[in-house]
Amino acid sequence: MLKVGLVGVGGISGAHIPVWEEMENAELVALCDIRPERMEKYKEKRCYLSFDEMLEKEELDILDICLPTYLHADFAVKAMEKGINVITEKPISLKNEDVERVYSAAKKNNVKFMVAHVLRFWPEYELLKEIYDTKKYGRLLSGTMIRLGGYPKWSWDGWMMDEKRSGMVPFDLHIHDLDFMVYAFGLPKVKYQYRSKLANQDYISLVYDFGDFSINSEASWYAASYPFTAEFRFQFEDAVVASENGKMIIHLRNDEKIDLSVEADGDTGNINLPKSNAYANEIQYFADCVENNKPVEKFKQEELECVLEILNNL
Repeated sequence: MLKVGLVGVGGISGAHIPVWEEMENAELVALCDIRPERMEKYKEKRCYLSFDEMLEKEELDILDICLPTYLHADFAVKAMEKGINVITEKPISLKNEDVERVYSAAKKNNVKFMVAHVLRFWPEYELLKEIYDTKKYGRLLSGTMIRLGGYPKWSWDGWMMDEKRSGMVPFDLHIHDLDFMVYAFGLPKVKYQYRSKLANQDYISLVYDFGDFSINSEASWYAASYPFTAEFRFQFEDAVVASENGKMIIHLRNDEKIDLSVEADGDTGNINLPKSNAYANEIQYFADCVENNKPVEKFKQEELECVLEILNNL
């Protein structure tokens, strides 16, 4: 049974904790946060206000880091130096050099490390990558990815609206789509970029050049209460593959369409796109790598380095 500790009992931990609780091969034994009230409902766990104290008193196999962005790399290295395998929420860091620092710590201490880039485990995105890899509908010609919403005024201590701590829209929001592009399609060049940034809002628009095709992407924290929207549309030679308005539809050249939308009862239509929890998929993948001593092959250091290099040049 894998012993798991989690640090940072904030918003995203609400997606991680239930997954650990349901796993048969892992036990979430300890939590850590500087706010004791965040851990009050987890009375069956050992709770710590000090990360160093948790590392000293607990014998952990895995640490799950759900802290603000600027803390990820330092906490990951500290845990790996104790021989603990680490999964951290994205991004790995705001600094390019931290990718090498973190991966070197993992190698030196013979432990496993993974950044929880959840789109790599999201069924709609997994299907898109499969269609691209197999050329099922011919060559990819163009793509569009958007990730829009209002600014996160709810974040603890306002850290998400502090560029030095969060990196704002490029590192917190757009990174989802960019990481998936690099994972699925390779290393791109930025062909065009535009950014509009004020104290309480941030917007970026980019065109990525992959040689044979380009992808348009935009991301925002609007000052208005704009509903969160995450969509994509990809044009292949023989079909348009789109995840839009809550629907996953493949529009074929002969005017037919394949509706893969997941209904409330889990019925997914013709190709059986599964209704699943992508956060569970990524956490279970990492736990399996740890338990069975398998390499974390789904993530490559050079991909993370490429993403940070692009974001730091916006």
